[in-house]
Amino acid sequence: MTNIAFRDSSVVVIETGCTKVRAIIGLADLLKTPTVEIEARVGLRRTDETGVSQPAKPHLNEFLVGRQLDDALAAGQDIAVYWPFADGNIKDFCGAEAIWKYILFTQLGLKRTQNESPALLTFPHGLARDTHERICQLFFERFNIAAVSILERPLAQLYAANALNGLVVDIGRHRTDVVPIYECTVQHNCADYLPIGLADCEAFLAHLLHSNEQVISALSPTEAPISPEELQSQLEALARQVWTEGHVKLGEAESSQAVEEEGVTNIAAVLVAGKEKSVIETSIKKRATAKASAAEQARAREIEALDLITLDFNDKQVTLGRERHRFLEPLFDPDLLRGLDKFENKVWRGGNLMPLQDICGQAVARADLDARVSIWDGLFVTGDCASIIKGIGTVLQSHLSLYILGNPDHQNDTQPKQVRILHVPEYFAEYRERGDGLAAFLGASIVAKVIFADPLGKNFVSKADYTAKGPRAILEMSSSLL
Repeated sequence: MTNIAFRDSSVVVIETGCTKVRAIIGLADLLKTPTVEIEARVGLRRTDETGVSQPAKPHLNEFLVGRQLDDALAAGQDIAVYWPFADGNIKDFCGAEAIWKYILFTQLGLKRTQNESPALLTFPHGLARDTHERICQLFFERFNIAAVSILERPLAQLYAANALNGLVVDIGRHRTDVVPIYECTVQHNCADYLPIGLADCEAFLAHLLHSNEQVISALSPTEAPISPEELQSQLEALARQVWTEGHVKLGEAESSQAVEEEGVTNIAAVLVAGKEKSVIETSIKKRATAKASAAEQARAREIEALDLITLDFNDKQVTLGRERHRFLEPLFDPDLLRGLDKFENKVWRGGNLMPLQDICGQAVARADLDARVSIWDGLFVTGDCASIIKGIGTVLQSHLSLYILGNPDHQNDTQPKQVRILHVPEYFAEYRERGDGLAAFLGASIVAKVIFADPLGKNFVSKADYTAKGPRAILEMSSSLL
């Protein structure tokens, strides 16, 4: 413990996820969204410029990261791509070091010799103690960082939702993590996961689109057909474009859209929520429809009734219907994925895959009896899709009704009576549009702003602490213990 307090302008926040790494330097009064966001992958050339194969243990400078890797792949070079954090653990520290080095010194512009910035790092839950120690050693000895603190990702996400107890459901690219938290402590013995993520949902939607004749004729016309492999690749890319552009609507979003169409009565509320742009666009669309001919209006009503949309995809016009709203169904019914490629490789404890709602119910059931009501009182759905696809929490809440006490005559203090859905508060102005999706980064920024301004330094490891205690100091002085 040292009497050190750092300036907000020097603080570095790094969120390390399974597929993406986000970072920023400097914490303003209005917490900003990350200024750096790269894919959590590294690349190695299989052969060097002379055609000689690369050694088994490459040098750190031989890794390609960020834009260098993107340019090499776009140029068609022979690159082996690795994901150091793919399974929620750090299985390649050399690749991980290359990513962090690129972010600190290339993207954020820090200098190793005069590094006066403290860093708050957030990682997926469940990292081993020796992994924490190795991360601490790496940042002090290789990056010359001024101070280090580690925060578990689910805890940061819950802090962003202004809660201390809850159930965090993090929908990732290849898996969905379910983590109960009670009194600011991650319940590691209760945490679970579903080996289904957004990539599987894209494959499922591509399967549905394969039966849409209009889509197939647009992508592979009879006069210029493409191979089945290329068609499958384009269908998955189309499915990815559908959800990333916000064309997937669930129950909560559809109802809110219907309310918006009735008219705007509270202009102040619209301005506070930051929705003035969407309201203006809706108004312009209504005026254009009013000026259209009778045939055009009839066509517009037909499109609205069938819920059709037309997308620009690879210089082609593709029309989609309601099947796009089934995008997330595999999370709640994994059997829908049977027969699809790579599904048989997904093994969950040697048996059938359980739906997300059952995993949530069993995760909370493993917690202490007196903690379950508090955990159910904060259901927080996050992940890259949470800020784009609205209403995921409402759908999951309806599936969890089996685990909630339904008979009011049997109520007691230990039986949960409701599941309350959490969202990132709207007073975080920079996070109004992407708050739920960037919850881990927002929560880490909040914690960093608190702990690094503390002159007693109880929740971070300084250079003096590291010199006195070594890497083990991170186990005693961690912001996860807040």
